[in-house]
This record gives sequence, C-alpha cells and structure tokens, in this order.
Amino acid sequence: MSADMTCPTGATVAEAEAFLEAHPEIEAFDIVLHDSNGIGRGKIVRRHELLPIFRSGRHMPISILGLDICGEDVHETGLIWDQGDGDVRAWPIPGTLVPLHGTNPPRGEVFLSQYTLDGQPMTSDPRHALQRQVDAMAAEGLHPAGAFELEFFLLANDRDADGRVRPAAAVLDGRRSDKTEVYSVDHLHGMEPLFSEIYAGAAKAGIRAETVISEYAPGQYELTLHYRTDVMQAADDLVRLKRIVRLAARRFGVTACFMAKPIEKYAGSGMHFHVSLQDDGGRNIYAEAEEGRWNEAILHSLGGMRATMGESMLVFAPHANSWRRFANQSYAPVSTNWGVNNRSVALRIPAGALAARRIEHRPSGVDANPYLVAATVLAAIRHGLKHRIDPGPETTGNGYEDDEASTIPRDWRSAIEAARGSAFLKEALGEDMHRTFVAVKAAEFARVARTIADVDYDLYLHTV
Repeated sequence: MSADMTCPTGATVAEAEAFLEAHPEIEAFDIVLHDSNGIGRGKIVRRHELLPIFRSGRHMPISILGLDICGEDVHETGLIWDQGDGDVRAWPIPGTLVPLHGTNPPRGEVFLSQYTLDGQPMTSDPRHALQRQVDAMAAEGLHPAGAFELEFFLLANDRDADGRVRPAAAVLDGRRSDKTEVYSVDHLHGMEPLFSEIYAGAAKAGIRAETVISEYAPGQYELTLHYRTDVMQAADDLVRLKRIVRLAARRFGVTACFMAKPIEKYAGSGMHFHVSLQDDGGRNIYAEAEEGRWNEAILHSLGGMRATMGESMLVFAPHANSWRRFANQSYAPVSTNWGVNNRSVALRIPAGALAARRIEHRPSGVDANPYLVAATVLAAIRHGLKHRIDPGPETTGNGYEDDEASTIPRDWRSAIEAARGSAFLKEALGEDMHRTFVAVKAAEFARVARTIADVDYDLYLHTV
C-alpha cells in the first residue's frame, strides 16, 4: 500500500485536522487497538504524529493480536514467528478520536484496527470479526442495534488480613460497608465524586453513560449505556468506559475490578448485551403486534442463541475466574433457557414498550471481549433466522431449576474443547480469529493449570 492511499477504515485526514484545530491544548494521543481478550494495546504518540497516522497508518507488530492475558506471545496462534513477527499497518477508526478527561498534560485517544500492508483486514483483529457479522446482516436487510451493561467492583487497594480483596471505602468520607447495599441510593452518595469523574470522562468521549446502580454485592456497581443503532459503537462504548472507570478509580485511590467473580461469597459481574434488529426502513422487527404475541423473528433469534450457546461459552466466559460466576441464584444463568421479565434465565425479553422490544443476552461476564460477544450473538441470531429454529417453551418462575437440561459446559477446559471443535464458532468469528482466540485461551489454561494455588497448600500440605 502506498503511503498516500486512502485509509481502509474510512477515516480522513480532515477529521484529524479539525480535531487538532478544536483542541490546541492536546499534546499527545493514546493510540489503542484491542486484542482477543479485549485489552487495549498500543502507544502514546505526540501531537505532531497524529496526522501521519491518518494519512498512512502506523506500523505495529502483528504479534499484538497473538498475546495472552499477561501480554506474552502465544506461538500457537501462528501470528508470531510463523510470520517473523513482522509489522502490519494499524489504521484509525473514524469517529473514535476524542479528548481524554483530566489528563495532565492534556491527551486524546483514537482507536485503531489492523490491516495487512496492502490494505486487507487482519482477520485476527476482534473488530473485524464483529464487522464481518454486521456486514453479513446488512446484506440480508438487517441492522443490529444494542447496548452493553457494565458491572464492576470498586475495591480497596490493600487486602484484608486473610489476603482477600475487600470493598473500597467511600471516597467521599472514608466510610466502610461490607453489606450488599443493593439499590441503596445513600450508599451511592459515598462514591459521588468518583462517579462524577466517570460521567465527565464519558461525556468528553461522547459516551452516553446513564443510570448508576449499587448492585448485588458489597462494592459492586452497574453503569448502563445508551442504546446504539450501531453495535460496533456499542462495543466501543463499553471498552472505552472500562478505561475511564479504571482511571477514575486510580485517581481516587481505589481499584476498579472487572473480574467476573472477585469475591467468592457474592454475585459476580455480568456484561449483559441488549440487542434488537432493524430492517432497511428502520423498523424494529422484534416488535410484536400485541403484548406477548411473539413474532417469528424474535423466536427464531432466541432459538439460534439457545442452539449455539454451549459451543460459544468460551467467548462469554473466557477466563478461569469467569466460571466461578455461574452458580444457582447468583443472577448468572446456568442453563440455555429464555423467558420474559425473568432474571433467572440466560435470554431475557425485558418488559417495556413493544416498539423497543429486544433480547437481553445474560451469559457474558464483564471480563469478556464485547467485540467477540457481539459477533457471536449476531451469528447465532443469523443461524436461528436462517434455519427457523424453535426456541422451545418459555421458562417461567425459577430458571435455575432447568439446570439439569443445560448444554452449557461446566468448566473452562470443557468450554475450550467445545469452542475448538465448533464449526459454528469458526463461522461466527472467522477462521483466523477462531484459531487465535482458542490458542490464546488454551495457553492461558495451561498457565493456570500448572500454578499451585493457596487452596492446594490449605488442603494437602500437612494432610496427604
């Protein structure tokens, strides 16, 4: 690709020039792309380096897409020495160039996506996996809309006497609480300065962060995001808001934790994905004619999600800790069931206006990669619509009682093996992204499996 060739993402030099003119105070930029774990990786560049990135991209090593959770190479991805760890070209994503709140000296941020040197998408980039499903739906006259929910913990930087994490004290006055405090508004007041910082950062980045909730565990909170007609933008909102929350927490001397299950006695953190489909005319095809009279589109979408959920669970629960979240009556689903206005099921149709009808996909933990979650869910919807899959009967009452009929794997290793052999998941993510993701997860499993945990010493050191 020549240096002056048009950016394959559609970003323009004019966008960068206008931004620089509007923000003369900004001295540097975080340039960020996202790996298979959803971790932002890149560089901080100086102001004068921004325009060249918009003109001709930025050379970045291909190995960035083949890193594990620790940032180490996973050779089995085929992205390291098989290709000489050569450079590919990262290009800016239009509309993602934003100022960062509270940085000193002032900085901005822009998201990147990787392409080959001749301008073809690097298909081990999670963003391309999602775009592939969005494009396939567009060819079928469908356009997904959606939003993610962000659940997380605010924890003290120091551990308790037993070495366990503990909820952060209120940043307002240092008051501590080890109670669940679910939906307590007064409890939220103690974190008011921190949340004000988060909302300011979100607004500056163009993210419509909405309701904040004290959630169902000590130190746990939830932020909801405005529904987007573009699911790529919804995923961008989620990964960017996580960085905003993490930075704001550090500024206030606490830790923002996005583990799926940081405290063993309490519920973990989900990343529920709300999704609907619009036709070419902008009509929500899930909207039924009258309350409870479900149309075929929403039923077949549910059917596709149910039929593929078991082999897709590695995307929704990608880490060792992810699997500690799934337990009876913990607000994390343990079966592939569906229901209406029911938080004990995996696939929930929320109550509300018929015109805004949507499906809430509940299996994913907040530690999952939203680009891959959205790609997999959209592929499941397409699968269900194509094959007209019946979702089976609605679950009413306690969905945890369906546990015995579940096809969800019971542990991380089983999920890795299910994903490895899944033709559906290979189609959902694309062959390269599927190979990369499964290889990274297998390498991380091996790392965990050979690590001696404290519980081993507690149980066996003096007894066997």
